Amino acid sequence: MTLKVLSTLAGGAMLAAAALSPAAISPAEAGNQLPTAISGFDAVSYHQGDAPQRGEARFNHFWNGAVWFFSSEANRDAFRADPEAFAPAYDGYCAWAASQGYIAPGDPLIYEVVDGQLYLQVHPRAQELWQADIPAHIAQGAENWPRINPF
Repeated sequence: MTLKVLSTLAGGAMLAAAALSPAAISPAEAGNQLPTAISGFDAVSYHQGDAPQRGEARFNHFWNGAVWFFSSEANRDAFRADPEAFAPAYDGYCAWAASQGYIAPGDPLIYEVVDGQLYLQVHPRAQELWQADIPAHIAQGAENWPRINPF
């Protein structure tokens, strides 16, 4: 921003005014501020039997308020066709925490697929506790989720 001093108006008074360039009054552009789902891991890859794969930005899809990355065009297209079949439970939050009535971030490297559903955990101890009675914790998480869901 530049400051221009406008000289004498009536009686020799000085008036200072800020002159704004058009760029200074345009809205700010912050770039892409969308969250990246499951830290950029390919949600479909969890269901393919191998270790989860990192996605690539060029294979992306917007769903449920986030950008999802995939390791291939085929995985992106499979997700696009049925995102709920591949997305983690509880929007990627920790399944153990959800079963206990609170939210905690899910770690994409601490996971389990149960009956076709991906569940993430916050840390190995949470996964150990969750695995002690998976069916009960899934039921508790489903019951708690509508109340604790941050969105």
